[in-house]
Amino acid sequence: MAYLLGLDISTTGAKALIVDHTGQVIASHTTPQPISTPKPLWSEQNPADWWGGIAASIRAALAESGLRGDDIAAVGLTGQMHGLVLQDAAGNVLRPAILWNDQRTASQCEQITEKVGFHRLIELTGNRALTGFTAPKILWVQENEPEVYAKTAHFLLPKDYLRFKLTGDYALDLSDAAGTLLLDVANRRWSTEVIDALGIPYEWLPALFEGTEITSMVTATAATETGLRVGTPVVGGGGDQAAGAAGVGAVREGIIGLAVGTSGVVFAPLERYAYEPDGLLHAFCHAAPGLWHFMGRDAERGRQFAVVARFTCAGRSFDELVGETADIPAGSEGLLFLPYLTGERTPHPDPLARGAFVGLTVRHSKAHMTRAVLEGVSFGLKDSFELMRAAGMPVRQIRVQGGGAKSAIWRQILADVLNAPLARTSTTDGAAFGAAVLAAVGAKVYPNVQTACEAMVQITDETLPSSHAPDYINPYALYRTLYPALKETFTRI
Repeated sequence: MAYLLGLDISTTGAKALIVDHTGQVIASHTTPQPISTPKPLWSEQNPADWWGGIAASIRAALAESGLRGDDIAAVGLTGQMHGLVLQDAAGNVLRPAILWNDQRTASQCEQITEKVGFHRLIELTGNRALTGFTAPKILWVQENEPEVYAKTAHFLLPKDYLRFKLTGDYALDLSDAAGTLLLDVANRRWSTEVIDALGIPYEWLPALFEGTEITSMVTATAATETGLRVGTPVVGGGGDQAAGAAGVGAVREGIIGLAVGTSGVVFAPLERYAYEPDGLLHAFCHAAPGLWHFMGRDAERGRQFAVVARFTCAGRSFDELVGETADIPAGSEGLLFLPYLTGERTPHPDPLARGAFVGLTVRHSKAHMTRAVLEGVSFGLKDSFELMRAAGMPVRQIRVQGGGAKSAIWRQILADVLNAPLARTSTTDGAAFGAAVLAAVGAKVYPNVQTACEAMVQITDETLPSSHAPDYINPYALYRTLYPALKETFTRI
């Protein structure tokens, strides 16, 4: 029996997950993580908290499982993407980590676009310059904290700081590297053109690895702090979305990953590099070697339901509210919801976008409003699917995960709106489970990620499009007109 350890440093918690080679979850523990917002638009965390949390979670998971550190065949890492950790030559952290949801770098994004060129940047990196990415954060530190910049010798991303603490090495997997805006994504190597244009020192760059490659081994110091065995191999791992895709088996073209949680994410594996010419979709390397992926991501769309429910149905549970929508017909009898309460990313990169109910009349009830929110979020996800279909992506099956996946009513709405079958898997551990899958390949339990997923990922049920799928054609067409009609209004609010 082989046991694998997946480690996930998310924005809210440090998770350790132990699974066996069949995909059975043996133990899991999460240590909550604090977040700091010292100024408007800022979002930071202390990397020392990450390490303390993950070490505690590893010890707790080992204790829960009854296993010893010697029983762990390999460790896989995953975590929040894009965050910036700066270290000096001795490995000391120089400032709090700047996170993926930090919005302070609008000026630096404009500089990057000007220096590299809008379309050239997308061609090379697969993405526009967005505030969440890593490169703008580096330029911000250079401009605003020159004393920190002068001391910097290395930069890492969140999960790779954990790798440094586990192994002492500076390494980065390709899926996370693609989120820095410094990678030549097509060729899976650092982009000298972008790096030279931005003046970032090459000696800062961590070594690059595929998600299943062993990057280094657990040190004696880390073994003492975590309970792991000295010399336990650590694989490259992946960013949270790429690892999450591996966790649901989205590692072949046509098998789409759909996360419906705090944010909504559509993840489409690619057998060859492609990019959306205007950067309306993200294009990254997959954590599975030899694959790339498109990704459509909203601005925390999954939170829309909680925010709207707070005003319309305070004190009611999600299940209660959704259950009341069962008798509301598809299209919510003409009520539409634009789910942009925190701005939008795909297909409208617009932080000024706002939410709206349109078509509200006296005949509409709270149940209508609830259903309109579910449908509006689903329409927003369909926007990403339509961009992917326009790029020639096949859609054979959608693997859904996240809190929204637990609702049979919402799954049916999604299947009807997207007009594709939705499958659920047996695990709810997402990225951490995917990190363990990558570790299984690194430990040579399986020859590749596809084989590992076939053995470790189990489909529990499937939701097929119903006879109501055509009923969403006209409401979706109307939904598509709302943002263009309201865009100017949003700038004036």
